[in-house]
Amino acid sequence: MPLHWRAWQAIAARHQFQFSEDRFYSLGGVPSRDIMRMLNAEQGLRLDHLAVAHEKEAEYLPLIAQVEPVNVVVGVAREHYGKIPMAVASGGSRRVIEQVLEHLDIRHLFNAVVTNEDVVNQKPAPDIFLEAARRLGVPANLCRAYEDTDLGMKAIKDAGMAAIDVRHLIMPDGSDSVKPGKGGKTAGKGA
Repeated sequence: MPLHWRAWQAIAARHQFQFSEDRFYSLGGVPSRDIMRMLNAEQGLRLDHLAVAHEKEAEYLPLIAQVEPVNVVVGVAREHYGKIPMAVASGGSRRVIEQVLEHLDIRHLFNAVVTNEDVVNQKPAPDIFLEAARRLGVPANLCRAYEDTDLGMKAIKDAGMAAIDVRHLIMPDGSDSVKPGKGGKTAGKGA
């Protein structure tokens, strides 16, 4: 998320619109095109929301090399690889999500990748998680999903899945350790 914030700062400065850091984080999981559509309406802008979303993506792509895994989640994926079906359900674009997964060398762990391009209704709607369950052939009520945003947590719960808030597993200082009382796995920083 901090790297996406850097990309949004550059785009906001380039196009001279307001987008606070608090607002950015509150919209975690919402596709850039939808965020831009909201900002247009709120600020009376006439920017092409799709073109600006593509600019934001282009601004983010060079930062992918700096993306670090959320090790506690990657650990779960590695532990269950080949034993249970797993998917990635992200509000990002397919191009970006695939590149991040390849950069982290974890794409092979997942049977399916569902992005904002695969569903009509975005987070906080449960559609992206329901589509991931459908592609895996697993009933939603038997799924567990890991998330780092409030909107994503709502979407998971509305999908009828068990929800794990990864933000509770990472130390406040961002260090690679689990908060006391959370077990022995290590956590890291996300995108």
